[in-house]
Amino acid sequence: MINIGEAIKEELDRQERTVSWLARKLNRTRAYVYRLLSKNSIDTGVLAQISLLLGRDFFQELSEDVSDAEGE
Repeated sequence: MINIGEAIKEELDRQERTVSWLARKLNRTRAYVYRLLSKNSIDTGVLAQISLLLGRDFFQELSEDVSDAEGE
Protein backbone atom coordinates (compact mmCIF):
# COMPACT_ATOMS: atom_id res chain seq x y z
CA MET A 1 0.00 0.00 0.00
CA ILE A 2 1.25 3.47 -0.88
CA ASN A 3 2.56 5.55 2.04
CA ILE A 4 0.71 8.79 1.39
CA GLY A 5 2.86 10.89 3.69
CA GLU A 6 5.99 9.73 1.90
CA ALA A 7 4.40 10.34 -1.51
CA ILE A 8 3.53 13.93 -0.53
CA LYS A 9 7.05 14.51 0.81
CA GLU A 10 8.54 13.19 -2.43
CA GLU A 11 6.33 15.52 -4.47
CA LEU A 12 7.27 18.50 -2.31
CA ASP A 13 10.94 17.65 -2.88
CA ARG A 14 10.40 17.16 -6.62
CA GLN A 15 8.77 20.59 -6.87
CA GLU A 16 11.42 22.12 -4.60
CA ARG A 17 8.72 23.22 -2.16
CA THR A 18 9.13 23.31 1.58
CA VAL A 19 7.05 22.11 4.49
CA SER A 20 6.68 25.78 5.43
CA TRP A 21 5.19 26.53 2.00
CA LEU A 22 2.66 23.72 2.35
CA ALA A 23 1.80 24.76 5.90
CA ARG A 24 1.12 28.34 4.74
CA LYS A 25 -1.04 27.15 1.84
CA LEU A 26 -3.04 24.85 4.13
CA ASN A 27 -3.25 27.54 6.82
CA ARG A 28 -1.73 25.06 9.30
CA THR A 29 1.41 24.87 11.39
CA ARG A 30 4.62 23.27 10.22
CA ALA A 31 4.25 20.76 13.06
CA TYR A 32 0.87 19.73 11.62
CA VAL A 33 2.39 19.18 8.18
CA TYR A 34 5.32 17.22 9.59
CA ARG A 35 2.80 14.96 11.37
CA LEU A 36 0.94 14.50 8.08
CA LEU A 37 4.11 13.51 6.30
CA SER A 38 4.84 10.87 8.92
CA LYS A 39 1.42 9.22 8.53
CA ASN A 40 0.41 6.36 6.30
CA SER A 41 -3.12 7.76 5.90
CA ILE A 42 -4.68 11.22 6.16
CA ASP A 43 -8.08 12.92 6.04
CA THR A 44 -9.56 12.99 2.54
CA GLY A 45 -10.39 16.70 2.74
CA VAL A 46 -6.78 17.54 3.51
CA LEU A 47 -5.58 15.16 0.80
CA ALA A 48 -7.85 16.92 -1.70
CA GLN A 49 -6.35 20.30 -0.76
CA ILE A 50 -2.82 18.94 -1.06
CA SER A 51 -3.61 17.32 -4.42
CA LEU A 52 -4.86 20.66 -5.76
CA LEU A 53 -1.90 22.61 -4.36
CA LEU A 54 0.68 20.21 -5.77
CA GLY A 55 -1.17 19.42 -8.99
CA ARG A 56 -0.93 15.68 -8.37
CA ASP A 57 -3.90 13.34 -8.00
CA PHE A 58 -2.99 11.31 -4.95
CA PHE A 59 -6.48 9.77 -4.98
CA GLN A 60 -5.80 8.22 -8.38
CA GLU A 61 -2.54 6.77 -7.13
CA LEU A 62 -4.27 5.28 -4.08
CA SER A 63 -6.99 3.85 -6.30
CA GLU A 64 -4.45 2.27 -8.64
CA ASP A 65 -2.62 0.82 -5.65
CA VAL A 66 -5.86 -0.78 -4.40
CA SER A 67 -6.65 -2.13 -7.88
CA ASP A 68 -3.17 -3.63 -8.15
CA ALA A 69 -3.54 -5.27 -4.73
CA GLU A 70 -6.87 -6.80 -5.71
CA GLY A 71 -5.30 -8.36 -8.80
CA GLU A 72 -2.63 -10.18 -6.84
